[in-house]
Amino acid sequence: MEFATFLLAARRGYHQSSDDVIRNSIEQAVLSEQAGFNTAWFAEHHFNNYSLVPSPLMMVAHCAALTSTIRLGTAVCVLPLYQPLRLLSEIGLADIVSNGRLELGVGSGYQQFEFERFGVNVDEAPAVFSEYLDILLKGLNQRIFEHDGKYKKIRPTAISVRTVQKPTLPIWIATASGYNMGRAYREGHNLFVTAFHNGLDTLSTLRESIEKAAVSKGKNVTDAKISLLRCCYASDDEAEINSYLDNARFQRRLSEALLLRRQQSLDGYLLHEMPTQQDLSFETMRENLPIGSVNRVIDRLLEEIDILKPDQIAIQTQLGDFDQKTMLRQIELWGDKIIPEVNKSLGHGPEVTELPLFRTTE
Repeated sequence: MEFATFLLAARRGYHQSSDDVIRNSIEQAVLSEQAGFNTAWFAEHHFNNYSLVPSPLMMVAHCAALTSTIRLGTAVCVLPLYQPLRLLSEIGLADIVSNGRLELGVGSGYQQFEFERFGVNVDEAPAVFSEYLDILLKGLNQRIFEHDGKYKKIRPTAISVRTVQKPTLPIWIATASGYNMGRAYREGHNLFVTAFHNGLDTLSTLRESIEKAAVSKGKNVTDAKISLLRCCYASDDEAEINSYLDNARFQRRLSEALLLRRQQSLDGYLLHEMPTQQDLSFETMRENLPIGSVNRVIDRLLEEIDILKPDQIAIQTQLGDFDQKTMLRQIELWGDKIIPEVNKSLGHGPEVTELPLFRTTE
């Protein structure tokens, strides 16, 4: 089982500087390698405090110089907001400077706030995404290519800066739709999925959707890797847990508002969280998610892995204004205890010795 950190680089208020938010994210990515995580994922958003990373590929390139083994991924490049030819060259450059460690996550986007400012119609995002992904695949796999589509017409073109991973780099599609899941299986891509703050029933439904998509394309469900984005936190300190849950709910409130195109901003930048119909109590979130004592987190992860059967768990380590030093200790805790114990329980990796855990079912 692979484990990853997911870095949203959020800013909860003006008490956080943008400089601190970005540097905290970088520090978490570097520590993730030291703790034994397989991948660090970087989000992409624009023009408000929901996330401060405008270019996940720039974060990949920067962190490539500070790390040596961890995979570095985009979660995701919002394809309709890009010029695909320029993106192809930047993908190649990021893969070169990371020595072939780039994981390319792509998605269609959903925030009208962003799309309007780029002059792109968010209602056309799925169609634009599909065509731009066609262009990326041509550019990644053909020395010279051309394209004649609805949104782009490209004369015969060669990309001079090409990826070093062969035959091509891993591509992940962020999706909840059966169509894009099917496309991933048809073309040999991977899936980046989330159950938000919901519990085992949602994971079960998600697994059924993935299996149906695989069958619809005549594929085995294991032909695509699956990464599950999840809020997880291990501690016996109630104040720490409640702070993490508070920041997780803050992020969900902003995401929900942006999805429904009703962002609240008094100054044109800072989004203010407001309760939504999707809100869950802290008690329900703790029941639904791998949150609580170390043993509770391990046991819940094993339950979720048994249901969804993912290849990777991507834990959200950068949320709102959660204390940086506390989160760094959390990343170390996962590397020292949780990841080894989960893999031991799954029968993966070396035997773990001298692990001060006394497993109980809670």
